[in-house]
Amino acid sequence: MAMTTLALVGTSLGGAMAQTPLSVGILIPGSKTDKGWMESGYDGLVAAQKKYGDKIAVQMIENINYADMEQALTQLASSNALVIGVGGQTQAAVMKIAKRFPDIKFSIVGGNAGAELPNVAGYDVKQAEIAFVAGAAAAMLSKSGAVSYVGGMELPSIVNAGKEFGNGAKYVNPNVKYFEAYTGDFDDLAKAKEATLTAIAQGADVHYHILNLGLRGMEQAAKEKGTHIIGSYTNYCGTDPLYLAYSITGVGFQVKYAIDETVGGTWKAGYKPFGLAMGPEASDMAVCNATEDMAKKLKSIIEDIKSGKIKVLEG
Repeated sequence: MAMTTLALVGTSLGGAMAQTPLSVGILIPGSKTDKGWMESGYDGLVAAQKKYGDKIAVQMIENINYADMEQALTQLASSNALVIGVGGQTQAAVMKIAKRFPDIKFSIVGGNAGAELPNVAGYDVKQAEIAFVAGAAAAMLSKSGAVSYVGGMELPSIVNAGKEFGNGAKYVNPNVKYFEAYTGDFDDLAKAKEATLTAIAQGADVHYHILNLGLRGMEQAAKEKGTHIIGSYTNYCGTDPLYLAYSITGVGFQVKYAIDETVGGTWKAGYKPFGLAMGPEASDMAVCNATEDMAKKLKSIIEDIKSGKIKVLEG
């Protein structure tokens, strides 16, 4: 099994007797430096480590194949009190392994409502909400009147986010052209590049994604053709002119939330929606050089989604 294990263990202070740390196992299926979902999750882990120091001890497994998830989760559950799966692609394996470890808490970052277990918490990023806002931003930023979206695996949440990105673009510009594609793999650079180049050939000049390392392929296509990207998960405005905006989806916020709740003794099983209602740390839109009118319009759209005036799909 292709995996890397990293243990982060704090030390006792001043020689005083330290309490037994909370042991946390975290599965990051992709690369923690993917500039996307996985890196955002890792950033949340680092933030928790800085906050709690020697109160937590963390074991991380990253970069594994889909077929190896059950084995990785079994390893983590065998030696930790809390196990976190980063990404909806971990949900099926978590639900299976959690039945074998009823005394271990499991949290799924990017989980959806579904089968319920008394030791599993599913945190829904609600990507479709912010994807709608990203679509609106893309339509405002596009000079050609055409935008595109590339998703990885065709999970319900990924497909719904793609649909709402298109809906958001059409909300701002009913005549916008919208192109949508799925590579079947969050990490496939070649397929992501090909899908982006296909959209560019049809006029798209602003691209959105739910990809991990596959984002590198989108970047290659955009650089070659002089188009731009709306990034996902974390606000990196000012670091790369290729990116015009970023949708913030709080992956790291949810990782830290799972640890906060467990340390505080308030961890609860069951489905929990995050999204725009949980505030800007959980979900927000950052346009790097937004005009005043653009910022007002996007803020209005966010408020209309929160109030239910604009209805979006689950995911």
